[in-house]
Amino acid sequence: MTIFLEAAQVRKSFKGHEVLRDVSFQVPQGEIVGLLGPNGSGKTTIVRLLNGVIAPDGGQLRVAGHDPVRDGDAIRRISGILTEGAGLYHEQNAVENLQFFAKLYGVKERGRIEELLALFDLTEHQSKPVGTYSTGMKKRLGLAKALLHRPRVLFLDEPTNGLDPEGIRMVMKYIRTLNRQEGTTILLCSHVLHQIEEVCDRYVFLQNGRIIEQGTLPEIEDRYMTEIHLQVETNLQVTGGSYHGHKVERIGEQSLRFTLASKDEISPLLQQVLQDAWVHAAEITNRDLETLYFTVRGRHGDE
Repeated sequence: MTIFLEAAQVRKSFKGHEVLRDVSFQVPQGEIVGLLGPNGSGKTTIVRLLNGVIAPDGGQLRVAGHDPVRDGDAIRRISGILTEGAGLYHEQNAVENLQFFAKLYGVKERGRIEELLALFDLTEHQSKPVGTYSTGMKKRLGLAKALLHRPRVLFLDEPTNGLDPEGIRMVMKYIRTLNRQEGTTILLCSHVLHQIEEVCDRYVFLQNGRIIEQGTLPEIEDRYMTEIHLQVETNLQVTGGSYHGHKVERIGEQSLRFTLASKDEISPLLQQVLQDAWVHAAEITNRDLETLYFTVRGRHGDE
């Protein structure tokens, strides 16, 4: 496994206020890693540090082997970045914006601008001043800008803010497609967890400027799920809140939630239920990213 992005014991303060302390994580080449945390937790600061926009107070950073402090220009040549402001010129139209940044990146690929405008559904708006765009349109144009030079690494800071559900679905689909087809390494910062669960390979949880957990979803699940909540769609009738030694509660007319000690108990339980009633569906309801994230945060308190 080749490591493409790396932070080791990174510290950063602004005007005496500690924003990051002892931050260490790695992003393998070709993976999508979600950097998760509430607003103000330090996500944007990490992106700025990795791009060489600001320097750390301590620790080390590497992007494709480059030190952002010394090799900022080299890093920016291979990276695309989408931040909250998108960095667009509002008095210019979409084509003029992309032409300007194409020159800046040295992009000479014919048809690249037209391709991106079509991809993000902006062709019919390409001649309008960007200042007249909706928040979602600006976000889509900002993403097109970040992708102009086919970067090896993409930094996405809250890429779905301001997008409607259709726009969110389109952006997330493209992020996964880009990663699969071109092998682009992606660091995706977000606090909207349900949107990114299906695209990320692993996660880094940030709280109060510190990393409190990291890993793949199954790894985090193994460390933090102390019991299994199994929701079963069934006509099984139970009384007394217990079924063959398992805690159970009714959560709908034909839906029960069982509390189990481990996944190993799922199959025997369902076999027993099938002897007594029908089963139409069964799902573990406390293994999703959002539930695990708040479990981790609760475990670590105010660290």
